[in-house]
Amino acid sequence: MTHCRGIRGATTVKSNSGPEILEATRELLVRLVEANGIGVEDVACVIFTTTSDLNAEFPALAARQMGWKDIALLCSHEMQVPGSIPYCVRVLLLYNTDKKASDLVHVYLREAVNLRNRGMESK
Repeated sequence: MTHCRGIRGATTVKSNSGPEILEATRELLVRLVEANGIGVEDVACVIFTTTSDLNAEFPALAARQMGWKDIALLCSHEMQVPGSIPYCVRVLLLYNTDKKASDLVHVYLREAVNLRNRGMESK
């Protein structure tokens, strides 16, 4: 049975630079797709968030540049939680799959691996 499942991922950049945001977002999307065997045609939508210190570019542009033309994309800012990782791009990718939720691979890159190691993503 096919379900719509969500996969989480996050990465960081060193500065509020459009090219850095796009490069890091592309890397994250490629890793999420590869780790989970996702066909782009199965992607329902992608929600991108950034910490409030990132506003030089929309992370969704990276997906458009990868050819994700018919997928609903949305960008927003994360809550400003004291002590959270700065310069962070997060992704929630929803896609149709027969996999169980426990079989999904969430991807955390660069400084964002600390989010996964803590067992929570809000700090």
